[in-house]
Amino acid sequence: MARFDLAVVGAGPAGLSAAVTAAENGLTVALVDAGTQPGGQFWRHPDEHHPRPDEGRGQHLWSRFTDLRTRLRALESGAATAGRVELVVGHQVWFVETLAEGFMLHLSATHGETRLPQVRAASLVLCPGGYDRQLPVPGWELPGVMAAGGVQALLKAHRSVAGRRAVVAGTGPFLLPVAAGLAQAGADVVAICEAGSLSGWARSPLGAAGVPSKALEAVEYAALLARHRIPYRMRTVITAIRGESEVGSVGLGRLDRNGRLRTDVSLPDLDVDLVAFGWGFTPSLELVTAVGASTRVDVDESLIADVDDWQRTDVPGAYVAGEATGVGGALLAVAEGELAALAASRDAGRPVSEARARSLQRQIARGRRFAATMHRAHPVPAGWQDWLEPDTTVCRCEETTLGEICAATKELGATDARTVKLLARPGMGWCQGRVCGFAAAKLAIPVGEALTASDLAPLAKRTFAAPVSLETLATTPTESDSATSHDNDA
Repeated sequence: MARFDLAVVGAGPAGLSAAVTAAENGLTVALVDAGTQPGGQFWRHPDEHHPRPDEGRGQHLWSRFTDLRTRLRALESGAATAGRVELVVGHQVWFVETLAEGFMLHLSATHGETRLPQVRAASLVLCPGGYDRQLPVPGWELPGVMAAGGVQALLKAHRSVAGRRAVVAGTGPFLLPVAAGLAQAGADVVAICEAGSLSGWARSPLGAAGVPSKALEAVEYAALLARHRIPYRMRTVITAIRGESEVGSVGLGRLDRNGRLRTDVSLPDLDVDLVAFGWGFTPSLELVTAVGASTRVDVDESLIADVDDWQRTDVPGAYVAGEATGVGGALLAVAEGELAALAASRDAGRPVSEARARSLQRQIARGRRFAATMHRAHPVPAGWQDWLEPDTTVCRCEETTLGEICAATKELGATDARTVKLLARPGMGWCQGRVCGFAAAKLAIPVGEALTASDLAPLAKRTFAAPVSLETLATTPTESDSATSHDNDA
């Protein structure tokens, strides 16, 4: 069994930053990721065993990644004079055991034989990242409908274009790089359908101005959209997806200022073979809840880890960085990862730069204000249920329809998400609520009410609400939704 001063789970922006910083401060570090190479989802890139001169094509902050990768390799090889990093790729954390002194990570290989079944560490930094938030639409189970993040992953890692004629829809800034990437790869992007309006940013100008680099990115994307003649249609949503065996066209609707579907406006259908949906992101909280750390609901109604201004949770020795503390982008995640590493080093008795820590805390505060402004400017529209039909599939794993969820609440008396899950089975299938969890939780409560932590938890993947030992795990009754936790690369 391998022993380390610190274990870092997730090798995306936050995890890479945390591992490199901690090792450079003299700690021995295990960096675990389910992917085959560091970078996570944000810096997903072609196989490093077959180098390509354009591996950074379509990437942002690529120089930041290559710098972290270079430092990581020096710390792996022992060329560095500080600590040491052991990179454990292709392995997922299926259970975290809280010990009297530290943590035990239980690993399994994503492919082939498990090289390192257990990692023991005095401290733990969780950087599990997040995944695309989705909303149901009539016909969204047809082939050709994808999460925007999945479309981008194919482009970044494999240079593969998921369709020839595409529409990118949902809400938030992430729609822009996905549309730009498709267009640059040769696809005909017929429209970006943004449910919100850019005027939402004006409600908090100080928050929007807190990260100037984001404004420069927006200008770059505006130029790309103009170059490729991609229409940016605000307050516009896809209300139906049509096709026999695959996507053939989409129906559109116009929203009013309150996010409700307008019945006085009729828009023509768009002929497409690819629909890329992005409604923001949902943090991966499986491992956070597995160690017993407290959570709270963020501005965008996501369940997130509750951390202090050093990225500490309320579990001694456990830190969280990146999207799991609130979706805010890679630049913020890098800063949080570095701060978490400094905190872990400091708590282990290592000297750290207090000035650097304070600088990071100020940067994180600005990033958090920007993220809150972004979430308020691009909320899920209040009227997203307006275009659903009783036979619309909500949970694609269990084929649970809107009508069945409504029957659970109106006819069977379910008053919360947990009861709806038991009666109608949304979130009980293969993905354990990753795709349908947000929508199913919203459908389980009265229209207009905000989600709470108790609403979100039952439709997330099953986790243990408090630290437990393997002996306790062995005696826990099994049930149909008791799949264990996997870590997502950040």
